[in-house]
Amino acid sequence: MTEAIYLEVTEKAVAARKAKRRVSVSGMLKILGVSRSGYNAWLKHVPSNAEKRREAVKAKIKDIYDESKQNYGAPKITQVLRKSGEIISERTVGQYMKQMFGVPTSHISGG
Repeated sequence: MTEAIYLEVTEKAVAARKAKRRVSVSGMLKILGVSRSGYNAWLKHVPSNAEKRREAVKAKIKDIYDESKQNYGAPKITQVLRKSGEIISERTVGQYMKQMFGVPTSHISGG
């Protein structure tokens, strides 16, 4: 939730600068109820190797899901990922799909 707020603040600040307008990032953060130190820490955040892998796997899942015309569930996507050399559990694929697509668990576990 907080990350979404930080993204919004950053986007508004960039848009204001492009339009040659002055913008108070501190003011926006205060109105939204988040700290400036937290925002600055978020700006400097470097993703861990686990986060990078998670995002890469999610991108692969999305590609496979879209190529199957959104028919494949977690079991089938897990099979495809494993064939490509990925080491991942069906449960993890299902959790990622639920996060990404918000599809009901019954669709995710079906193959």
